[in-house]
Order: sequence, then C-alpha cells, then structure tokens
Amino acid sequence: MAGVPAGVVAAGGLVGGYGVARWTKRRPLGGVALAAAGAVAARGWREKAGNGTAAALSAAYVAAFAGSHPLAKKIGAWPSVFAVAGGVALASWALADRR
Repeated sequence: MAGVPAGVVAAGGLVGGYGVARWTKRRPLGGVALAAAGAVAARGWREKAGNGTAAALSAAYVAAFAGSHPLAKKIGAWPSVFAVAGGVALASWALADRR
C-alpha cells in the first residue's frame, strides 16, 4: 500500500466498515474492516509523523466512528459516515500525509 495516503485508508475504513456491516447485516464484520484499516492507517501515520501524531490521529479515528452514531440520527447514516470520514482524512492530511 505504499503511496496510498493514510488518510485515504482511514476514510476508506470508516466508509467500508459501515458498508460491510450494513450490507452483510453482520456488525462484527464491519468492525473487522474498520479495525484493519485503522491499523494500516496508524502504521502510516507513525512512519510519516511519529508516535504522538499517530496516537492523536488514531484517537480521532475512533472518535469519528463513535461520533458518527449520534450524528446519523440528525443527518442520516451515509451522510454521517461520509462527514466523519472526510474529517479524519482532512486531519490526516494536515498532520501527516502532506509531509
């Protein structure tokens, strides 16, 4: 996955995790996709920006996942997932990927 920005991986994990969970009707499978993408993204963040930034962006990734649930009640599921995925991708670009 060399050359793929970690923010793209993270955003893909949020969108893909939700998609897998929704289409298979098996939330644990979505969680596997979410966790796998998060681990790959965290590795990229650590390589590009160090442990502290990787920890902060990993926390943002988890917070985005958690925050998408109450946001979905206000704007809908898919818009919520895309909004938080965009936020994580933007944070990733600002703190790690643009280097």
